[in-house]
Amino acid sequence: MNNKNKEMQPMILGIDGGGSKCRAVLFHPEEGVIGTGLSGAANPVNGLAVAQASIIEACELALQDAGLGHQPLSQCVVGAGLAGVNLPSCEQAMIQWQHPFAAFHLTTDLHIACLGAHGHKDGAIMITGTGSCGYLSLGGQGKIIGGHGFPQGDKGSGAWFGLRAIQQALEASDGLAADTLMTELLAQHFGSSDPMAWVEQIAGQRSTAYAKLAAVVFQAAEHGDAVAQATLSEGTAYIDQLAQQLLNLGAPRLALLGGLGPLLIPYLAESVQARLHAAEAAPEVGAVYYAQDALASQANQ
Repeated sequence: MNNKNKEMQPMILGIDGGGSKCRAVLFHPEEGVIGTGLSGAANPVNGLAVAQASIIEACELALQDAGLGHQPLSQCVVGAGLAGVNLPSCEQAMIQWQHPFAAFHLTTDLHIACLGAHGHKDGAIMITGTGSCGYLSLGGQGKIIGGHGFPQGDKGSGAWFGLRAIQQALEASDGLAADTLMTELLAQHFGSSDPMAWVEQIAGQRSTAYAKLAAVVFQAAEHGDAVAQATLSEGTAYIDQLAQQLLNLGAPRLALLGGLGPLLIPYLAESVQARLHAAEAAPEVGAVYYAQDALASQANQ
């Protein structure tokens, strides 16, 4: 289909906006995904104007990738799943946005991830990346479990593992806890054997900085370090509990998403591993599904 015919068809932009990046896909009703775009952070908690600018940039890049860079955004319908909009103040701020699109349908990043993972069917997801969270979509209703943020929550996440690694190594350096290989690995990471130099580097940093330390726990555990193994057991036990809660609530399918997932799976309970399904589609495709649902609902009114 040529570009002129593409422009005559209604198209949807699906947005997955997180704390570090914003992904967009341009979806054509006959051809599927015809363009993609990637921009910066799009979590309104960390900056409303930045998030809105990232959304626009990702959408413009997706149009350019499809050879439609001259098409105005005002002709596109958006489905957007954003981190942070589970907070009422952030959701309201985004709803009030004078956006440039024909329509802007907003939900959480968890919702679209679940829609994509299970092909628009009922199911649940667990996300284990920088943070951790569970989400259930059942009978048209959504429920979030966890997702309370770092450091007060997000157990079993990259940031949580990184925090535990530095806490245990610091206690060991003071002679208050058992020695651990994590001390040596953290010294390599920070480029210093002085624990106070670690504290100086990590103080005031966001969760992403702690998440970069998560690998220390897994590396030390693989080398038989008892302290790291205990930490790994504590974190995966929480993810096991999260999975079981989602299944108890009626989830017919369960998917584990996030960058830490592949590392965690071998340590999860066999009963949980047996219930895991690979994600069918990316979250931004789930955002397309969400927009399609909104359009269908409007058409039926």
